[in-house]
Amino acid sequence: MGECWDRTKEMEVILNSVHEGLMAVDQEGRITIFNQAAEKLIGVPAHQAVGKPVSQVVPNTRLHLVLQTGQAELNQQQLLGDTTILTNRVPIRDEEGRVVGAVAVFRDISEIIHLAEEITSLKETQSLLQAIIDSTQDAISVVDENGLGIMINPAYTRLTGMTQEDVIGKPATVDIAEGESMHLQVLRTRQAVKSTPMKVGPNRKEVLVDAAPIIVNGDLKGSVGVIHDVSEIHRLSEELERAQRLIRRLEAKYTFEDIIGVSEEVRYAVEQARKAAQTPATVILRGESGTGKELFAHAIHQASSRRRGQFIRVSCAAIPETLMESELFGYVDGAFTGAKRGGRRGYFEEADGGTLFLDEIGEINLNVQAKLLRVLQEREIVKVGHSQPVTVDVRLIAATNANLEELVRKGQFREDLYYRLNVVPIYIPPLRHRKTDIPHLVNFLLRKFNQEYGRNVSGIAPEALQRLMDYSWPGNVRELENALGRAIINMKYGDAVVEAEHLPALGMKAQVVQAGSGGRRPNFAYAGESLNEMRDRWEKEVLAAVLAHTGGNRTRAAQLLGISLRNLYNKLDRYRLG
Repeated sequence: MGECWDRTKEMEVILNSVHEGLMAVDQEGRITIFNQAAEKLIGVPAHQAVGKPVSQVVPNTRLHLVLQTGQAELNQQQLLGDTTILTNRVPIRDEEGRVVGAVAVFRDISEIIHLAEEITSLKETQSLLQAIIDSTQDAISVVDENGLGIMINPAYTRLTGMTQEDVIGKPATVDIAEGESMHLQVLRTRQAVKSTPMKVGPNRKEVLVDAAPIIVNGDLKGSVGVIHDVSEIHRLSEELERAQRLIRRLEAKYTFEDIIGVSEEVRYAVEQARKAAQTPATVILRGESGTGKELFAHAIHQASSRRRGQFIRVSCAAIPETLMESELFGYVDGAFTGAKRGGRRGYFEEADGGTLFLDEIGEINLNVQAKLLRVLQEREIVKVGHSQPVTVDVRLIAATNANLEELVRKGQFREDLYYRLNVVPIYIPPLRHRKTDIPHLVNFLLRKFNQEYGRNVSGIAPEALQRLMDYSWPGNVRELENALGRAIINMKYGDAVVEAEHLPALGMKAQVVQAGSGGRRPNFAYAGESLNEMRDRWEKEVLAAVLAHTGGNRTRAAQLLGISLRNLYNKLDRYRLG
């Protein structure tokens, strides 16, 4: 009796010591064995399970089916509450082969399923990452913590000409033709590097390299590098530059970056202009001829919300008084003799949604001034020969070198229009008031002339620069540009530095010879022309000489010649000296 009890106790200890759940039923399907692992997995104490029908303890059991069929069910998944188990169910047979019970051995595989899902997810993520790396157009190279190659993508092979066999498992220096390995630098410093120029591969491809450390849980695991083809960067930069030039031609030519100057006067003017660009307010640019008022107008348009609209530039001094109204506001069919059939849109309609720049606005007559005031007040125009107003959405920028206050005092400029225009006045300083900008302007202009003239002038001699600094520049930047252009023409083709001897005479009076003065006309020889032809040639040379003297300052040229500015513009247009 004691020996039997000991063996039962020994069997109980053995059954409870295994990690798998074990449950047995008799021929009637009542539970006869229920070990501790089964208690944990099923959640029922053994004393409540033993002796009860198995279907009451495990509702989704299949042991009763094993009893009926006598067929084992191996490696079957089963859900016990929130736990997934893997179970083997086998029948118990007596010596004669009859089924007298069944036993199930099972274990929790929830963690195994979770790990399998994680592994599957990791494999999918790895495949996705590899697909991304392989599809990117940037060349990518990865090394481990020892500096040995572990990954490259097809773009790397296309760029360097080196395959996986050449790189994987090889030192990080294997692809370098010139320069230090950025991978090794990153591994040594644990710091990223950017845009480092190098040459890689057997063809010594010129590249820029970005590299960064791979750090996992604080441990350095390697380095990843992205290699950029410099030739492609150059190509894209050239395309961008061409696109920007095209946009400038279609809209405005210049931006604030094109305004050269470091003086306080220029910086203040630019600051005012930048602020004005962010508003729809009317701007008037004041300053002498040649200071760059049109440049500021372009820049204001480019920095405004209207930059995608038209930028229309109108020189009011160049339009005859009789045509000023029709040019600005347009006209309808039959408005006047010689009018274009179907009428014509004026500059305000052309600039609708954009900016209209009226240069030399002091030249507009009082009648047109009244209509311009209506545009600024009512945002509408009336075409010549028509009575119905047309709404326009135009931002107006005006410019003048005239003393508008004096014109208002003399009754030549409407006072109400003056105040409408003078909402945001911006004064562009003359060059003599910002001489610290002259070296910067000279460098900019020399680069410009190098492109235009196909020259390679690298700079200006100190003596020549000092001459430019000492001069008062009545023609401002336009006169400086004229002087430098003439200096480059005076240089020999191989000269690389502008010397003082190359500069034209500054401040000397133009050699304008008036009739009866007894003076000498240089290079004016008779060439078989009629008297009218000779007069035209003489007038053209005089105009060119005066403009050279004033550095292109047309207002000053008109004053010297004793003619109106409008008359000067007409003559310049006639002789194509514009």
